[in-house]
Amino acid sequence: MSVTIGSKAPAFTLVNTEKQKVSLEDFKGQNLVILFFPMAFTSVCTAELCSIRDNISTYNGLNTAVVGISVDSPFTLGKFKEEQKLNFPLLSDFNKEASQAYGAFYENFVLDLKGVSKRAAFVVDKEGIIRYAQVLESAGDLPDFEAVKKTLAGL
Repeated sequence: MSVTIGSKAPAFTLVNTEKQKVSLEDFKGQNLVILFFPMAFTSVCTAELCSIRDNISTYNGLNTAVVGISVDSPFTLGKFKEEQKLNFPLLSDFNKEASQAYGAFYENFVLDLKGVSKRAAFVVDKEGIIRYAQVLESAGDLPDFEAVKKTLAGL
């Protein structure tokens, strides 16, 4: 399954690091950047999420919320968020439903780990429509954040 630009963003309800449920609906009326990432504490994921942390004001200035999603448990994500001082929510897709709905899912990942989120970036507008979608096959690659910002600036 994959998500196409101009289609409605698949709904999700996931648990954040404070063990509260967060839904796509919660972001209605503002833009949302959804970042799927394979695993907390890995070098590329850390670099990616820290770059968002350091640029959060840019996103806030574009009336945009950011969430990071992985299949890690809320407890692992909580530790990761705390260690990296991340200033946006991390959501646990432990049941792997959101990753699959967005087409950002490895059946098999490194070390024969099954069912891991692919690195991906989506921009959802105020109405819940996908305006940008990039799913990376290689976990070593980073999303094109310039393209993400350009999309947001045009909304």
